[in-house]
Amino acid sequence: QPNGGSVRPARWCVTLRDGRLQLSRSGSTRRWRKRIDVLLSSLALDQEEYAASVVLSGGDGDGTLGTKVIKERGGLTLAQVADGHGPAHPSMPASAISTGHVDLALPALEMGAKLVEFARRLDGGLGRWRDRDDGDTQSAISSIIRNQIGHDFAGYKSKTFLRRVQRRMHVVQAQDQNAYVEHLKSDPKEVAALFRDLLINVTDFFRDKEAFDNLNRLVIPKLFEERNPDEAIRVWVPGCATGEEVYSIAILLREHMDRLGVTPRVQVFATDIDELALGVARAGRYPEALLQSVSPERRERFFVQEGGSYVLSKDIRDLCIFSPHSVIRDPPFSRVQLVSCRNLLIYFGPEIQDQVLPTFSYALRGEIRRASCRERV
Repeated sequence: QPNGGSVRPARWCVTLRDGRLQLSRSGSTRRWRKRIDVLLSSLALDQEEYAASVVLSGGDGDGTLGTKVIKERGGLTLAQVADGHGPAHPSMPASAISTGHVDLALPALEMGAKLVEFARRLDGGLGRWRDRDDGDTQSAISSIIRNQIGHDFAGYKSKTFLRRVQRRMHVVQAQDQNAYVEHLKSDPKEVAALFRDLLINVTDFFRDKEAFDNLNRLVIPKLFEERNPDEAIRVWVPGCATGEEVYSIAILLREHMDRLGVTPRVQVFATDIDELALGVARAGRYPEALLQSVSPERRERFFVQEGGSYVLSKDIRDLCIFSPHSVIRDPPFSRVQLVSCRNLLIYFGPEIQDQVLPTFSYALRGEIRRASCRERV
C-alpha cells in the first residue's frame, strides 16, 4: 500500500493464475476479508517451489494462512521483525511467525538481498546435482539426521525428500548438495531445520470437506453402535503434525456424543515424531487465518477467542492425547476402532509403506475380529 493507497481497486481481489495477475470482484467484503491470504495461496498453487512470500507491517493476521500454503508447496517464506525502522504494526508478521512456517524472520532492509539470491539460484537451475547421485545424497543426509535426531529418512520418497533438501539449500545459499552435506555436518541447527521441513504435511481443519462429511455420516455413528458407557472408543491419528486433523475428528466425535447423551469414553491418540509440531498441537491455539474451513457454528461452539488467536475448548482438548511416536520404530497402539492416516503414507516409499500397513492392521485387529463376529451372528 504505497503512500497509504491500495494497488488494487476497492472490492477487488488479486490472484495469480498461469503466471498472470487477475482481478476478481465480489459484492461481499467478508468473502475477501483476508486478501493477502487469497493472493499468497493462489501464488503457491500456481508457482509451487518458485513462490516466495513476504509479510510486512500490518494489522490482523492476514498473510498467515498464505504463508503456510507457500511453505507447504516448497516456496520461501519471509516475515518482518523489529529494527529501528518498524514494523509499525507487528501483528501481521508476528502471526505468520507464530505458525513456525517462516523461513527467514528479518528486518525489511535485509529481505531484498535474500529474495535476489533466491531468484538467482532458481534461474541457475533448480535441482542441479553434482558429483554424487540422488541415492547417495539421500543416504548421506539421512545418516546425519539419524545420528543427531534419531529418526531415519532413508525410506522417505526420494522425490519429496530431495525437493525439501533443495528448499533448504536455497535458504542457506549452499552452492551444491556436497556443500550442503558439509554444512549439515557442522550446523546442528540446520539439521533441525531440515528435519522440520521434511515433516511438513499439508494439513488444515476439515481438509477435503467431502472426506470429513463421509466420515461424519458413514463412520462416526458406527463407532458408537453397541458400546456401553463403560467401554472406550479409541482413535489413532499417526503423523498428526500441528493437530488440525486431530481436532477436526474430535469435533465430529463430540457432536455425536452431544446428540446421544450417555456415551462410551472417547480417546483420540495423536502421534508424531516432530516435538515442535506436537507442542503447537497440545496448545490447541491457532491464528484466525487457519480456521477458514471451520464453520461459524463450530467456531462459536468449540473455540474460545483470545486476542487474534482461537483456542480449542476444554471439552475438545480433553478428548485428545498427544505423544511422540514413530510408526516405523515404536510399538503400535492396540484395540483401536479408527485409524486416520491422511498425511503420512504418501511421503513413504514402497518398502516403508509395506512395513507400516501391518502396524495399522495390528492396531485395528481387535475391532476387525469383533466386526467379523457380528457378521456371523
